[in-house]
Amino acid sequence: MKYFESRKARIEIIPMIDIMFFLLVFFVMTTLHMIPDAGIASRLPTSATAQTLPKPQLTLAVDAQGLIHLKQQTLSAAELEAQLRAQPHPDELQVTIAGDGEVALQKLIVVMDACRAAGVTHIGLAARPAGGA
Repeated sequence: MKYFESRKARIEIIPMIDIMFFLLVFFVMTTLHMIPDAGIASRLPTSATAQTLPKPQLTLAVDAQGLIHLKQQTLSAAELEAQLRAQPHPDELQVTIAGDGEVALQKLIVVMDACRAAGVTHIGLAARPAGGA
């Protein structure tokens, strides 16, 4: 009788591979979102109409004294323009300027002018939503 015949047990590894791949992708994606952007601490101004921008390729920080910070460096407007020109495609570069709430508007305009002079056309200003902490 075939009912009482002993069958050899098989271990299906395809579902196990699928689960391991899913876990790998999950941990990689989680780790990428855990890496903080380096920068200086500043109090961003608030805006009632703030919108979420695409993740910038470069984030410039302008402190209350008007100093420009890029990747742990303090730069002048001319040095910033030179560094942006040195990028492979400055016209496709996305730059976000995170100005302190106390920074003078003229300092932000100087930074924006340096970006535009380097050929950057995608410039955003960072702000917190109104009522945010």
